Amino acid sequence: MRQYSADLTPPWKKPQPVPEVPADPGLVVEEPGTGFCGAVIRCEAGTVTLEDRFGKHRVFPLEPRGFLLEGRVVTLVRPSSSAGPVRPSRTASGSVAVPGARARVARAGRIYVEGRHDAELVEKVWGDDLRVEGVVVEYLGGVDDLPSIVADFAPGPDARLGVLVDHLVPGSKEWRIAEAVTSEHALVVGHPYIDIWEAVKPSSVGIDAWPRVPHGQDWKTGVCRALGWPPENTGAVWQAILARVGSYKDLEPELLGRVEELIDFVTA
Repeated sequence: MRQYSADLTPPWKKPQPVPEVPADPGLVVEEPGTGFCGAVIRCEAGTVTLEDRFGKHRVFPLEPRGFLLEGRVVTLVRPSSSAGPVRPSRTASGSVAVPGARARVARAGRIYVEGRHDAELVEKVWGDDLRVEGVVVEYLGGVDDLPSIVADFAPGPDARLGVLVDHLVPGSKEWRIAEAVTSEHALVVGHPYIDIWEAVKPSSVGIDAWPRVPHGQDWKTGVCRALGWPPENTGAVWQAILARVGSYKDLEPELLGRVEELIDFVTA
């Protein structure tokens, strides 16, 4: 009797082949079961170790169809010449850099930053991250403009709004405005510094500490006079300060936390 071994599984039910991708150090993938996304730092027999943007490590088995690469299912395989642990390169904010990553189409959500110097500092340290996430940062002239900006923007579940303001003191006029516009889809946070200059660590600028400026005196001008910097050109002084900022390590933790909070809120 003739034996038949025909596969009667309909074509549309058969698993489609997926590409095999070498787990090279620095490759950024996502494990769909847990949602963990990170860069490959080690690949050993049967396992791969990923590191996320916060430095957390997770080990996963090298299973078929086990990972997502740019949203597509792939099978990670051990590289032909597997090297030891490699630390992936990082952006200025400390996040894992994504080699060759293209900027995402801008999200509907936005981050507004009060002050031009503040916006320049955010761009320098978090710019790479923001472009990968598709987050646009816009300049906010002053907190007084915030109610009309929020009303025009109309924040919602798919269009969240984050705002970073200077020296937000409870009970102040600025604080009351921020409270009035804060909602489920709009978040206003403030750093504790009189001016964004103070968010740069004194050691990074080459000074022992930021000077105390008497109340009622222009802070930037007072700082320049106390330190022997040209008070008539605070813009040039700021550019010199900004040039000393190479990464998040040059900034105070209080500013780092506020900016990361806004990025997480807008991209949630």
